[in-house]
Amino acid sequence: MSRKGKNTAGILAGLLAGAAAGVILGMLYAPEEGKETRKKIKNKASDLKDQAKNKYGEVSEKVKDQYSNISSTFKETANNVAHTVKDGYDKYKDQIVSKTADVVKDVEAELNDLKK
Repeated sequence: MSRKGKNTAGILAGLLAGAAAGVILGMLYAPEEGKETRKKIKNKASDLKDQAKNKYGEVSEKVKDQYSNISSTFKETANNVAHTVKDGYDKYKDQIVSKTADVVKDVEAELNDLKK
């Protein structure tokens, strides 16, 4: 994960933890019955859990989308490089074959001249 992603995850976790602590402390100091306070804490914890799941789902989808985009870009770039290398190889191969044929002809001509 990138440094930016780690920072974002840390900030998100800190905000959720701070919100949860603030809610719990607020409820504990509220002038209500213990049973009612526990019920409110339980409900708020459930709400925070749901919010965390939703945020996790959103972040997870963004990461999957980015991975897919990066993967596609990488594959496309790799294919372009492979085609460029193959084209260059074919070009130089043809030139080498042509030059080799010319050299063979020159050598054969020289040999024929020497035989005479």
